[in-house]
Amino acid sequence: MSTYPRPAPLITPDEALNLLKEGNQRFLRGEPMQTPKSLPEHLASMAEAQRPFCVLVGCSDSRVSPELLFGRSLGDLFIVRNAGNVVDLAAMGSIEYGVIVLGAPLVLVLGHERCGAVKAALDVVENDASFPGSIGQMIEPIIPAVLRARRDGTDDLLDRSVRANVSRVVERLRHTEQLLLQPLAEGTLRIVGARYDLDDGSVEFME
Repeated sequence: MSTYPRPAPLITPDEALNLLKEGNQRFLRGEPMQTPKSLPEHLASMAEAQRPFCVLVGCSDSRVSPELLFGRSLGDLFIVRNAGNVVDLAAMGSIEYGVIVLGAPLVLVLGHERCGAVKAALDVVENDASFPGSIGQMIEPIIPAVLRARRDGTDDLLDRSVRANVSRVVERLRHTEQLLLQPLAEGTLRIVGARYDLDDGSVEFME
């Protein structure tokens, strides 16, 4: 149990989730990204401290830019990105920092359609593929998600593996990470998964 004095979130977890949903709807309508009325003043306030309303665990894919697809501005999202939106030691520490130190009320785990890292893990399972350098080690945490998805059949296996990978990360964060258990139990934190559609720009929230 953490004894760190977590700052009280500025908004509720549900309000934070609604901000993301509304932002994606603006993105789909082609509306401009939210920007502060006075950029110098906003930059000055951001330089003093940050209070993001969401820790976003996403993929490094260049087509998945969280601030753009959620229509957010500087200081709104505390973003943890790597190929396949996996959670290693550095990612976990970053998530805990965003929640416990910065007081974010929401963690969103964002996978996406046709994820290359998930496809690589699928190739390992299906074709005994191997990858150079550290790539193989990087995708190892995704393999259990592929195996879970494959147990349910082979139709659209890549997309079901993407979803299973998101679900596994969400389950881990909800049930095994000690620093997150207290704010979850208190209702001051929500952890939600989502899938981004590359074809139409929509985000499906897996609540």
